[in-house]
Amino acid sequence: MAVTVQAQRYSLFSPDKKTEVRLIVSDSVSYEVLADGKHLVIPSVIHLETDFGLGKNSKVTKTSKRSVNQVLHPVVWQKGKDIQDHFNVLSLAFSNNLRLEWRAYNNGVAWRWSINQKGPSKVMGEIASFRLNQAENAWYPLEDEFFSHNERAYHQLSLDSISSKSLASLPALFSVQGKKVLLTEADLLNYAGMWLRGNGTGGVKGVFPYHPKETKVEGDRNVRVAEREKFIAQFPSPQTLPWRVIMVARNDAELLVNQLVYQLSSPAQGDFSWVKPGKVQWDWWNDNNITGVDFKAGVNTETYKYYIDFASKYGLEYVILDEGWSDTRDLMKQMPGINIEELVTYAQQKNVNLVLWANWLALDGPKLEPTLDQFAKWGIKGIKVDFMQRDDQEMVKYYIRVSEAAAKRKMLVDFHGTYKPTGLYRTYPNVLSYEGVLGLEQNKGSDIVNPEHNVTIPFIRMVAGPMDYTPGAMLNAQKDMWKPVWSKPMSMGTRVHQLAMYVIYESPLQMLADNPTHYNRQPEAMEFLSKVPTEWEQTIPLQAKVGDYVLLARKAKNGDWYVGGMTDWSERELQVDVSFLGEGDYTMTVWKDGVNANRNAEDFKMEKLEVNRHSSISANLAKGGGWVARFSKK
Repeated sequence: MAVTVQAQRYSLFSPDKKTEVRLIVSDSVSYEVLADGKHLVIPSVIHLETDFGLGKNSKVTKTSKRSVNQVLHPVVWQKGKDIQDHFNVLSLAFSNNLRLEWRAYNNGVAWRWSINQKGPSKVMGEIASFRLNQAENAWYPLEDEFFSHNERAYHQLSLDSISSKSLASLPALFSVQGKKVLLTEADLLNYAGMWLRGNGTGGVKGVFPYHPKETKVEGDRNVRVAEREKFIAQFPSPQTLPWRVIMVARNDAELLVNQLVYQLSSPAQGDFSWVKPGKVQWDWWNDNNITGVDFKAGVNTETYKYYIDFASKYGLEYVILDEGWSDTRDLMKQMPGINIEELVTYAQQKNVNLVLWANWLALDGPKLEPTLDQFAKWGIKGIKVDFMQRDDQEMVKYYIRVSEAAAKRKMLVDFHGTYKPTGLYRTYPNVLSYEGVLGLEQNKGSDIVNPEHNVTIPFIRMVAGPMDYTPGAMLNAQKDMWKPVWSKPMSMGTRVHQLAMYVIYESPLQMLADNPTHYNRQPEAMEFLSKVPTEWEQTIPLQAKVGDYVLLARKAKNGDWYVGGMTDWSERELQVDVSFLGEGDYTMTVWKDGVNANRNAEDFKMEKLEVNRHSSISANLAKGGGWVARFSKK
């Protein structure tokens, strides 16, 4: 005889009452999300299956609601020095030792499960479905498999074309009822990462890489999962799972200032006041192809001293030694021609610090602590950890071990070959940046990274957290002139398109990808790059449309304002509203596309003007163009 469980209904509103979550609990749990009275998510099932109970037919034993209104003060300022953290909470405790918590913010909602079972437990499966109400289209990062560096283009797809075979990494963006809905996750610390597939019912569902049972090492860095367990994750004691995040934007510009991933993540424990963001002279993209020197350029001490001299000249905080400085399997074994101790001493005399690339596998297991001890002994200030390419539970825990071990030695971390950010930069503020983005490095051999892509990622990938796109190309080309040149690469789009990335793209450890030979020939570009900061006191979106253009203003710690604009392959004229400026006169130093930039992408002009908050300012952008300005109080 079938037993029907009496449905229990609950509702949770955002503080401004404009966003609502409705829950129905019977023999399963389903939810709906409404914004401004319109259904964005229609009834969708969520469920957690554990080894101590399937979770069905369990009763709600306790409910509670509360409201939180506080101000967060990030250690590292990415979008701003303060974050207003205002939300309402609904918590449901179940008879099977599970707990479900929902939060409603003005700009999104989120839920997570907690396991309160005493002793060991396993999550055998999780259902996280998102039935989007008549979604018009999606920006969907298609993936081939779970083994991935998450560097994908965002395909514009109709929702009905996303099948159960259409695997995607997070975040993904959808246009629903005239609004934008972005799906991602936060506070991923001891679980498998969530991915998406079509669910066949007008939406998508979460899918997960199950726990590794057997792995296979391929070469010096790739560790693939050969066989998986029949569970997602296992825990020795009670455990809180990651947040499933549904961001809601009434217009595209709101995505640029959404910080729910940070707000939902675990706060840092301990003192991180020593963390020092900054700009980095990078070697790999330009292939150490420097000229005009009296030594043979390459991965050697002389070349890196040249980089250090350049960094010191322009006030750059760091120089990175990327792959090639060491044996990839043994990071304490330097390659011939490199002397790390000599370079650290030289850099310190120039007020520059060094960051070392590290193959993740060479930092795994018992090698982690002694290797970082040696780095600390040398005086290294940061590590770039590369090629993990997985986010099952075991690999996620690796990120925590590395972040903790680096923090103990006051080292910064930049994760490459990685999954998307999920808030680790709040839990461990020494984690300054993540790759997990289709970035400039692809232009060494492919045209997949182009201006249209460049004005798409701020609204999707960057919403999850900092992204190490590695901008700064000084060889620039329009579409018909671009070609792949590995040792002398060029970007697609204009010179100022690249400069504007330093205002628009968030990465507290921001690379200068090109080589000093090119930068030294561009004093006007260096007038901008030497001064633009990597932390921001305030961010104000001005104009924005996903995949078309972006224009935003940011305030630096010293009181200067910066405005950056970028466009796709279409020429545009954007009006720049500078009413955010204080009273009085300002000097506006502007870098703009030259009159011939549609033919020669390297054509640009720098000029200075006297303006105030009432000035009428137009930004004229060439094809694949950019516009950037610095406003300094007179």
